[in-house]
Parts: sequence; C-alpha cells; structure tokens
Amino acid sequence: MATTHPALLFLLVLACTGAASGFYLPGVAPADFRKNDLLAVKVNQLSSVKTQLPYSYYSLPFCRPDTISSSAENLGQVLRGDRIWNSPYLFEMMEPKLCQITCKIVLTEQEANDIKEKIEDEYRVNMILDNLPMVVPITMLDRNAPPYYQQGVHVGVKGMYAGSKDVMYFIYNHYSFLVKYNKEAQTDLARIVAFEVKPYSVKHEPDGDWKGNATRLKTCNPHSGHLVRNSDGPQQIEANKEIIFTYDVNFEESDIKWASRWDTYLRTRDDHWFIIVNSLTTVLFLSVMVAMIMLRTLYRDISKYNQLESQEEAQEESGWKLLHGDVFRPPVNADLLCVYVGTGVQFFGMFLVTLLIAILGLLSPSNRGGFMTAMLLLWVFMGLFAGYSTARLYKMFGGLEWKKVAIKTVLVFPGVVFVIFFALNMLLWGVKSSGAVPFTTMFALVFLWLGISMPLIFIGSYLGFKKPAIEDPVRTNKIPRLIPQQPWYMNPAVSMLIGGILPFGAVFMELFFILTTIWLHQFYYIFGFLFLVFVILIVTCAEITIVLCYFQLCNEDYKWWWRSYLTPGSSALYLFLYATFYFFTKLQITKAVSGVLYFGYMLIASYAFFVLTGTIGFYACFWFTRLIYSSVKID
Repeated sequence: MATTHPALLFLLVLACTGAASGFYLPGVAPADFRKNDLLAVKVNQLSSVKTQLPYSYYSLPFCRPDTISSSAENLGQVLRGDRIWNSPYLFEMMEPKLCQITCKIVLTEQEANDIKEKIEDEYRVNMILDNLPMVVPITMLDRNAPPYYQQGVHVGVKGMYAGSKDVMYFIYNHYSFLVKYNKEAQTDLARIVAFEVKPYSVKHEPDGDWKGNATRLKTCNPHSGHLVRNSDGPQQIEANKEIIFTYDVNFEESDIKWASRWDTYLRTRDDHWFIIVNSLTTVLFLSVMVAMIMLRTLYRDISKYNQLESQEEAQEESGWKLLHGDVFRPPVNADLLCVYVGTGVQFFGMFLVTLLIAILGLLSPSNRGGFMTAMLLLWVFMGLFAGYSTARLYKMFGGLEWKKVAIKTVLVFPGVVFVIFFALNMLLWGVKSSGAVPFTTMFALVFLWLGISMPLIFIGSYLGFKKPAIEDPVRTNKIPRLIPQQPWYMNPAVSMLIGGILPFGAVFMELFFILTTIWLHQFYYIFGFLFLVFVILIVTCAEITIVLCYFQLCNEDYKWWWRSYLTPGSSALYLFLYATFYFFTKLQITKAVSGVLYFGYMLIASYAFFVLTGTIGFYACFWFTRLIYSSVKID
C-alpha cells in the first residue's frame, strides 16, 4: 500500500466517491408505472434514536389491512431489526385523493399508555414506497438552503394547552403524502423519485352516521373545501376514546432522475475533505519519520555493522544488531498470537473486499441489509485465509499441533463476540423489541460459524501447515540474552499507549460520521472516503509500529512479537473511550437497556478494531525485522 503513487490513489478514490451518489445497484430494474396503477405502501419498524430499541409497526394499535403479510428479509435486515409489512395505505398512480379514511379505533388503557410511551421516547413511523423510505421535509432557517429530510414521522407529540400546566399527548392521525415522479416524454410511463409526508394531529368529527371508509367528515371534506392544513384541533390520546385515521395523497412531476433519487438521502458534508486532509497530514508526518529511519539511520547502521572487521570492534558495538541471536526467538503464548494474527487477516480481507464492492456501487442503500449481509458472508469465507496465516506462523514458531491452534482460531474471537451478542439479544427479547434476533436466525448464524467458517479454517490450516516453514534470516541462540534495564518511555504499557494514539487520530474524525450513521439512523454511503481512511489507517499502523519497534530493538529489547501487535491494537482502547464520550455528549439515551446495548455493541466494535490494527502492525514489524537482519553480515 505504501508504494502506491498517492496522487493516483487519491484521484481513483475521488472518482469513485463522486460517482457513488448517482450510482444505483446494478441489476435492479426501475419500476415503471402508468396512470391508475396500484401503489402499495409498506411499513417498517418503529425506530427511536433515544432508546435504540426498534419495535414492529403493528406493536401499536395502528390501522391494519385485512391480511398482514411480511416481505422477505435478508440476514442483514433481521440483524438491523427491520420488519417490513404491508399496510392499509393503497394509492393509484397520478390519482390524488383527499380525506381518505383509513380506519377508526378505540384505545384501551394499555394501548393509550403504549402510544404515550412511544411519543415520550420520540419513536418514528417508517414507511416505504417503491423501495424509497418516507421522509418529512423540514424547511431550514436559511430560505435559500435546500430542505432537510427527516427519515420517518414521529408517532405523535406532547404539549400543553394555553393556560394549562398539564402535559398532553397527541397522535399524528392524518398523513398528507406527496409522491414525486419522473415521467418519460415519449411514453406515459412514470418512475417514483420521492416519497414525502407531512403529519397532522386532528380530532375528526363524522358528518352524520358512521359508514366505515365512506363516512364524510366535518373536519376534512374536499367537497366543502375543508382540508387539513394544520393541527389546531389536535387529537388527544385518551383511553376509551375513538381516533379516526385519515390521509391525503398528491402527485407531483419532478425533474429528479430515477438513478439520482437517493441523492437527497446521501448528501455528503462539506467538511469531509478537512477530515481527509487531517488524516493525510498524520500519515505524512509518520512517513517522514520512517523515511529518516530507513534511509539514514538504518543505512548508516547496516553499513557500519558490515564494515566491522575484528571481534573486539563487534563486542564494543551496541544496538539492534546485537540481538540477532534472540530477535526471532518464539514469544510466550505463541499459539494465541498466531490465532489473533489469523483472525486479523480474516478481518482485513473481509473489510477490504466489502469496501471495494461498496465503492463499485454494488451495495446500494436500496438493498436493505446488503452491507451487513456482505460483511457476514465475507467473514465466513475469509476463514480460509485465517486458517492459512495462523498455521504458517505457528509452524514458523516450531508448533506441531496445528489442529489445536485451528480450533482456537474458530473459537477465540467469534466465541467472545457470540457470547456478548447473545447476552444483548436476551435483553432485546426481554423488552420485546423487533431488534431481537429470532431463534431461526440465531441458528443460521451458528451454522455459518461452525458449519462453513470452521471447515474453511481447518482447510486453510491444513494447507498452511503443509507448506515449508518460514526460515529466519539469522540463527537463534539456545541461551536467551539478558535484556538491559529500559528507560521509562520504553516501558511496554507506555509505548503501547503512545503507539495507539496516532492510528486512532487518523480515523477518529471519520469515526464521528460512522457513529452518527449507526446511532442516529442515517444513511452512510461515502465509501470512497471510508476506503481512503482505511488506507490511511493501514499506513499509520504500519509506520508507528515500525518506528517503535526500531526504538525497542535499539534499546536491546528483543521481545517485540506481542508488542508489535498490542502497540497499534491499543488504538481500540481510544476508540472505546471516544465511543463513551460520544454517548454522553451526542446521544440522548436514558434507558438502562439501551445504554447496555450501546456499550455492548461498541465493545464488539472495539475488539474487532483491536484485532484489525494489531494484525496490520504485526505484519509491518515482521517484515521490517526480517528486512534489517537479512541485510547485515552475521558471523
């Protein structure tokens, strides 16, 4: 990665980033509609940024169709908590309808309390039309600025009547839908390019006897010109009181092309370039340091060592060359180090391939759950490389029991993650959230892990162990060398904590956008930027590990194996600390269950980041030590 021309890489990623917003999932044909074609609105989960606990739409007493049926869901959708159902909202293309009655309900005490609780927790209703999420346009204070689009509409609102101090809860029971379409000039075919809604709370009054959906309303009657324009007479939530749900739907022709209809959801903030420049500055600083070490110090050291002629001169020398008989001595717990390195290779392959697929536009946001599904499947199939790299390293350390280390590769990281994930899922089951993974999906995850990933790890381990062992460039002495007392700044804990700052610093600003996307329920689609940040992370981890490894060897400390892994891996600690800071400063989570979920998932993310960055640093240091010790003459 470090030898790639930076300008070429930058231009390539820039081109991919610019194309990402207008690029649509290949192979998905647009749906064409004619006038009066039926448009079926689907409903998704109820979501809240305040609790992070999704619930099924029909967990509240909303209007229901005659038969409720669910749409097919992929693995990623289930893990995200998406539950997509049909709804009673049926439109006819280009046929505006006003004051349509959806249903009338009478709330029980429990149902009224449930709705009040969801309003208190700021839950939103999510709907989908032609695979487009429903949004609420919010006008900005700057009239010239484009509107901000809020995904989903709040269940209701709480407030007080003038002169009263009692808090009341009001439900949004009237939706004014706007469907925008782009029409072809040559034909009468149209494609849906936007799905917007404005919610209102209206206490409807029937005009005469109740006749079902054919009932006329005093509060919303297109014949008398009385339409819902505001929420001046809101519908309060009370037990044993009826609520009438209504909607309008209007159609508007738009210049937005079908291929660009997601652009409003995927707007990129202008300060993203500042983030990239900040990260590149960090990399440039480190690269200069590495270049100085490689081109000046190391070149001088190697030349000097190779020119030593007498044994007396060699004995007077100090520095990293004196460690040639110990530098490749196998570390303690070598099998565990092999396991973590192999797992890191698995992560690296998964993340790299996923990003490349995403940059090419193959993981469109219209393919809900596609990104998570791709990551899971790639993780499973990358088990082959995990087993191979684990076995190769294990054999180099002189290990013989490759099956045992393969089993550890299967169990150590995925086992810890599965235990945490299962515990969090039990919490979701306890609060009856739709985010709880069903038993069948849990079984599918276990099957992917033990039924597919495990055999691939064993195959990779078998192939890796069959290969000849990697030979060290220098011979290892039988008696270990004594390590002199180290200065305080070379203490393992100190150097590891220092080494983790720069990798974290290179990505933490992008991390803010990723956390915002996940926990504030927004779309993330700037994979070109993310790929560039990933490259910066690789270079930063490699360079800081090489620098600190060189300092360690110069101080005649040859125990670099684990430290080369833990130094960049300590950036995961900073990631978790930043996630804690983000929780208390940016989120409004108040429920204990939601807090446990947040920190549980961020613990998994930090653990994965530790494995990824540690493996990058380990291989960089491994390459560096082999390079320098193969460049000197050893008697």
